[in-house]
Amino acid sequence: MPMNYKHILLLFLILFQTYTYAQSVWSDSLILAPERSQFQKTSTYVDVIGFLEAIKKQSNNVFIFSMGKSLEGKDIPVAVLANPQIKTAEEAKASKKAVIYIQGNIHAGEVEGKEALMMLMREILLVDKNHLLDNLIILFVPIYNTDANDKMAKGLRPSQEDSPPETGERENSQGYDLNRDGMKMDALETRSLFQNVINPWDPQIFVDLHTTNGTWHAYPLTWAPSYHSAGEYEPFEYSYYKMLPSITLAVHEKYDLKFGVYGDYELNEGWPPKNFYTYNHHPRYLVNQFGFRNRMAILSESFAHNRFYERINSTYVFMAEILEFANKNSNEIMDINKNAEEASIQNVLKNAGKVKKGVQYKMVPLNKLNGFITYEYLTVLDSNGLKKHYRTGKIVKYDSIDYHAKFIATKESTLPRGYIIPAEFTTVIENLKLHGIQLEELKKNQSFTGETFLIDSLVNSKNSFQKHSVAKLYGNFKPQTKSFKNGDYKVDMAQPLSNLIFYLLEPQSDDGLAYWNFFDVYIKNKTIKGKTIEFPVFKYF
Repeated sequence: MPMNYKHILLLFLILFQTYTYAQSVWSDSLILAPERSQFQKTSTYVDVIGFLEAIKKQSNNVFIFSMGKSLEGKDIPVAVLANPQIKTAEEAKASKKAVIYIQGNIHAGEVEGKEALMMLMREILLVDKNHLLDNLIILFVPIYNTDANDKMAKGLRPSQEDSPPETGERENSQGYDLNRDGMKMDALETRSLFQNVINPWDPQIFVDLHTTNGTWHAYPLTWAPSYHSAGEYEPFEYSYYKMLPSITLAVHEKYDLKFGVYGDYELNEGWPPKNFYTYNHHPRYLVNQFGFRNRMAILSESFAHNRFYERINSTYVFMAEILEFANKNSNEIMDINKNAEEASIQNVLKNAGKVKKGVQYKMVPLNKLNGFITYEYLTVLDSNGLKKHYRTGKIVKYDSIDYHAKFIATKESTLPRGYIIPAEFTTVIENLKLHGIQLEELKKNQSFTGETFLIDSLVNSKNSFQKHSVAKLYGNFKPQTKSFKNGDYKVDMAQPLSNLIFYLLEPQSDDGLAYWNFFDVYIKNKTIKGKTIEFPVFKYF
């Protein structure tokens, strides 16, 4: 008997339901370590590599490459999700789609991002989120700090309520905090990230997944943008006032989760809290550096005191909504970033030698938070009359909290047209190239007019930070015309990374190369008591 329309429709529905069911039942190789262990374990490096190998066999929309190797010889995998498949940065640029980069495990004790990234990969590649590849090319790096991930032990993250019981370490195998390495680039991972991902793929949005260190606010996840400080304002403005509030609203409407701005309060300031403080402005933090690169970035911090599965869920839905927003608004995001890039170049061309920009900053209130939710504390006096605070299990709400998330300059320096670097400063030149900065080698002896910084003193910190006794230079600029030799390097500031160049090369920058000891040996070898020393990098107008 010939099939009528109803029979055909019924058959289609049965086939569709069968297909959908099949897509929701994973092969054993795609089940994650937390899912296997009732969230008592997190994935090892071998688990992650096994997952990536398995999923690429099931989808034509993913390509895996290594951004580089760790000290222990582990490849750092990058999963490129694209439809159609993309294998190179050149193909990505030709597609005209926005590239989004999301990484987990920069601190290998903060494990939820690693798991949430793999969960989201399954949904995008094998279920119902493939539409996110309509306008995006997504780079997923679930296990950035590969070596530290497998150095698992109990008690490394006590604020995570021992959930899971064992996690990896914070620092990489060289002993560096990878989220303090964005300027000096000591770590192998940082060098690989910039050389093989950031510079060639040029992501429009960079997302870094973390877990907080313990403040008992009541948000399952908090976020922050890339703070612009010495960079351009527009990418920050769009991120903070439009993108992140829109994503927060979508999360609340779809999942009934209330996310908020990242920060900490201080109990020694009294209770209830009057102030909430974000992290600082330094571009050593990878998220912040993207403001200097005229790109957007998002810091994600799941709530440490939630259980492991809750932290994974909040990170997962946050990432999903970031990608939903970026997919819908990709052209606007790329336009804002491009305009910021052009504005930074035009500022140099029009205002070099005329305007000043900040090189040191302090944090001040940005706005007030209303409806701020936190676990309550009770304040009591002990037998010595000292105040003590005891947390209750009650969630309370407060208004008019000062949110300290704005940075104003406390020291400024004149914006130059460019810098001249003597050829013998090879580590400085190498660092700039790793950042993707364009340098020009002088082909003949030349003279330049500008300013020289005269160093009165160099003061190193007493305590080591990131294996550095960081330096502060004191002195003043003086006008000068100075000659340089064939083979020295010129850095013209009229290029896309001008704001980053400025912060790297200014002698009194609070996160520049002078701060990170790149010039210490030169300065100390030149030191004669009572004599000023010329800073070797010359700024010309």
